[in-house]
Amino acid sequence: GDRVVIVPERPVTGLAVAPASAHGTLGDPVSRIATCYEEGPESPQSEMCVRLVEENGTQPLYDWHEVNLPDADGEHRDVIPDGELCSAGRDKYSALDNPGDWTATELPSGGGEYTFEYTAAVPHEGYIEYYVTTDDWDPSTPLAWDDLESEPFVVHDQPEAENGVYEITADLPDKSGQHLIYTVWQRTDSPEAFYSLSLIHI
Repeated sequence: GDRVVIVPERPVTGLAVAPASAHGTLGDPVSRIATCYEEGPESPQSEMCVRLVEENGTQPLYDWHEVNLPDADGEHRDVIPDGELCSAGRDKYSALDNPGDWTATELPSGGGEYTFEYTAAVPHEGYIEYYVTTDDWDPSTPLAWDDLESEPFVVHDQPEAENGVYEITADLPDKSGQHLIYTVWQRTDSPEAFYSLSLIHI
């Protein structure tokens, strides 16, 4: 099919070439699937990405932008089971739910602001919610809904993409140590939603 080249303003994610059907994932802090795509679907480097290809094959990495549910319509907790948040409950992406030593993004400690970058290969109308894990989250278990704070720490409503990236500068959550950021991009022109999971260290 036709290919659309998206050139980020700062090519930190390496998610440059995407099919026209592409949608998005969190690029900074880098998501699990974006990490593995950058390593190379045919030659993953890290243990967790090697495991992903062993379990799911290479196709999920070429479809890094497509961890989605077509009819979520805001009812994410009802349609995605506990332990399957990163895969959106889809077998194709099941290895993304594996707990383990995923690549982490170092964030500034002591609070302050950070510019989050969501790679939107194809922009859509909608909003992106950013959630962070609770203080008693157990990193050795697959992520469950109750492992996330009940409210997002930032909501990016109707973002405008610049060079294929939605940027928002927001206060970092008041956390320390290792945590997960879970993003939900809910379209408002369709019931479709996209999901991504990023490991952070504050």
